[in-house]
Amino acid sequence: MRPSRIALIAAIAIITVQPLAGQDGQAPGRGQGGGRGQGGQGGAGRGQGGGQAPAANLPATPTAVSLPTMSAEITGPGPIFDSTPSLPPGKGLAHYGYEAKEYFVSGTANGQPYKTRIVVRKPANGARFTGLVLAEAMHGSGAAHMFEFTSHYTMSSGHAAVEILTTSPMQFVQHNEARYKELAIANGQGNDILAQVGALVRAGTPLGVGGAGVRKMVLAGTSQTAGILINYLPAHMVYRTPQMQRIYDGFMPTSNGSTIQDIDVPIVHLPTMHEVSAANITRRQDSDEPGKQYRLYEFSGIAHVDTRDSVRFQPNPCAQPISQFPLQAYYSVGLNHLLQWVDKGTAPPRADRMWLDRNEHNDGSPIALDEHGNPRGGIRNPYVDVPTAKYVIRPPAADPLVPNANAWIASRGMQGATQMCGLGSAQLAFSQERLKELYKNKKNYVSLVEKRVTELEKAGWSLPIYRDWILGDAAKVNF
Repeated sequence: MRPSRIALIAAIAIITVQPLAGQDGQAPGRGQGGGRGQGGQGGAGRGQGGGQAPAANLPATPTAVSLPTMSAEITGPGPIFDSTPSLPPGKGLAHYGYEAKEYFVSGTANGQPYKTRIVVRKPANGARFTGLVLAEAMHGSGAAHMFEFTSHYTMSSGHAAVEILTTSPMQFVQHNEARYKELAIANGQGNDILAQVGALVRAGTPLGVGGAGVRKMVLAGTSQTAGILINYLPAHMVYRTPQMQRIYDGFMPTSNGSTIQDIDVPIVHLPTMHEVSAANITRRQDSDEPGKQYRLYEFSGIAHVDTRDSVRFQPNPCAQPISQFPLQAYYSVGLNHLLQWVDKGTAPPRADRMWLDRNEHNDGSPIALDEHGNPRGGIRNPYVDVPTAKYVIRPPAADPLVPNANAWIASRGMQGATQMCGLGSAQLAFSQERLKELYKNKKNYVSLVEKRVTELEKAGWSLPIYRDWILGDAAKVNF
């Protein structure tokens, strides 16, 4: 067995044996210095681990949930638990005129009382709010990853984002006991909490708008929280708002390859090269049929975790240059298509999936690779169509441990570095000679990237708001 595969198995073993976030008395994703970032709970995107099991007492017929009680805004004592440490530099909430407000929400779930926290991120100027909401369960690493992974699109558009804590609040209490000591969530309450808080958001209360102000709301998740999302789907089929309306209008599991049940609203599913490479991928086909609305989007070049902006990769803990592939630009394509689908009824385009040759001996990967070492098929982008590097998943960790490692990795040593690198990707730059052979000169290369971006925008596979990001990356290439 190849060393990189051994490292991945070791990383998965580290992940899957851990209890739910905070239940071991530690704070997953939080080092002594406070740096949090994307973890890998959930087993490399399998979606079976990390989430709470569906409650066994779901009603047999559609049933209205009780609206929970929401506190006034929580402003202290002490600092808030920051669940978005990995936003792109200079692209925080203030840049877009957004505000984040924290609330405590309490009710009864699965027969027991609970008290959780939600964070609402929305335009400070309410007139900018589009009426569309991205909801997610907070990842066990302590981060609102789906907001982080789509923040430029979400805030540029004027959409709102709601983060919901559905697992143990232990890491919150460890962060600031005075502020969070009253939080309490038991196993088996996650589905009811997602339904009740979702219904509260649909009523408009956390957003400061009436129910008519929220047009549509989708639930997204990545890796562990994709598992939580998938576990919630049976509850979605029976839980309703007090007005007997659906709570969530669509779902977007990412970094996950599980086969997902048919439901009554659209699903946009985004596996990564990790899931495809591990043959942990659904064979479910795209459909527009009511009750089976589904799209599977596999973006070539994308890895299980974001290595471009995650604080856990700063500095790079891996033995190879870490990938700068903009995961955010392409997860946002999926989210935009889902929102257009549920809001306007616009069916998204269908896409080819990555090609497989199921032969690791020819090039080290069961994915069929092109002459540059990047995947064939899948949804295309300039990073693989006009390449300057080979994107390699599961790079080994630097040994010895990188100096001045991020606090999370420093506290876990080689085990932490191996875990994160095994879920990330590296980019192996082409030589100057190879770049000249391919493109002759930089001006021609940048022109080809710009042309490809324009083509992909017209086809719906690239969002214009990320054009400057992509062209900015091209401008950094020198030869």
